[in-house]
Amino acid sequence: MTTDRGGLEDVVACTTSICAIDGQRGLLLYRGYAVGELVDNATFEEVAHLLWTGELPTPAQLATLHRDLVASGRLPAGVLDLLGSLPRTSGMAALRTAVSALGQYDPEPESTGPDASARRAVRLTAQVAAVVAAWWRIGHGQRVLEPREELDHAANFLYMLGGATPSPLAARAMNACLILHADHELNASTFAARVTAATLASMHAACTAAVGALEGPLHGGANAAVTRAVDEIGDPAAVRQWVRAQLAAGERIPGFGHRVYRTTDPRAVILARLARELGEASGDLVPYRITQALEEAVREERGLFPNVDLYAGDVYHQLGIPTELFTPLFAVSRVSGWTAHIREQYEHNRLIRPRAHYTGPELRHVRAADGGAPVVGA
Repeated sequence: MTTDRGGLEDVVACTTSICAIDGQRGLLLYRGYAVGELVDNATFEEVAHLLWTGELPTPAQLATLHRDLVASGRLPAGVLDLLGSLPRTSGMAALRTAVSALGQYDPEPESTGPDASARRAVRLTAQVAAVVAAWWRIGHGQRVLEPREELDHAANFLYMLGGATPSPLAARAMNACLILHADHELNASTFAARVTAATLASMHAACTAAVGALEGPLHGGANAAVTRAVDEIGDPAAVRQWVRAQLAAGERIPGFGHRVYRTTDPRAVILARLARELGEASGDLVPYRITQALEEAVREERGLFPNVDLYAGDVYHQLGIPTELFTPLFAVSRVSGWTAHIREQYEHNRLIRPRAHYTGPELRHVRAADGGAPVVGA
C-alpha cells in the first residue's frame, strides 16, 4: 500500500463538475466561470443556483429562488427557543447545534432524492444565514428580524444582523464575500459533508458534519486571527518590525500560504480591492494600510503569497460584522457549496471508504498465565 505525505495532500478523492482550482495560475472556477467574473456580474443567489444546477438562472428561475429563500429564512419557533437557551460561548457551536435541530423541523427529513434535495438546499442556505443573525441578536437582547422581500440574500443577511438596510456598497461587498466563499473544491468541511452524505445520511447530517469541520481553527478561523494581528500591530509603520519578531519567534503569520495555491489566492485580490473601497467610503483606511504593508513584508521576508483570509477580516469589519461571527459568516456562504456537493454525491453515490497505512506492531498473541488471567506476550 502506498503512503501519502499526510493530510491526503494531492490525493484525488472524487470527481466533480462543481468547482476547479488551478493553483499554479491562481484560478478558481465555479462550473467553468472564473470567480472574479461572477463577483463583477452576478449576485450570490445567481451563483448558488449555478453551483446547484450547473447554469446561471433565468430571470424567472431567479425570482423563484429569491422567493423561496425569503420564505425559508423564517426560522421555526423551536429553533429560536433553542438558540436562546444555548450558552454564549461559540457561534459555531450554536450553528452546529441549530443545523442539526433544523433537520427535525424539515418537511422532507428522510428523502435524499434529487427533487427533495434541491428544495432542502435552498432551505438550508436561507436558514444558516438566519441562524447566525438570530443567534447574535438574541444574545444581545435584540428582536430577531425576518428577511425582507425587496432585499437579496446578501443584503438580507446584513439587515437581519444589524437591523438597518445596507448601503448599495455594503450590499455589493457582502454579495462578493458570499460568492468568494461559496465553494472551494474538497476543503475539509466539504469533504466532511461528502463523506457523511456518502453513507446516505440526510443533508442536515452532512451539513452538521461540515459545520463541525469548519469550526476548527485550521479551517475557518484564520480571518479572525488576521484581524487580531492587525489590531495588535495598530500602525502601518510597525508592520515590518512585528513581522520580523513573529518570524524570529517561530510564529506563523495568519493570512498567508495555502495547500493548493502556488501564487496569490484570486479571492485575496478581490477582497483587497473591496477593503480599500469600503475603507475609503468610511474614512478609515488604517486597517487596509496595515494589511497591505503586512502583505508586502511577508512576501519580502518569506516569499509567501496572501490567501483569502488576509483581507477578509477588514472587509467584514467595515460591514459591521463582529469578529465572533467571522467563521459563522463563512458558513453562511459555504452552505451553498456544501449542499451542491451533497447533491452531487447523492446522484453518483459510492460509500467513501479509504484505507489507512498501518504503522503499529506486527501480529501479536495473548498467552494465558497459570491463574488463567491473560498476559501480553509475543
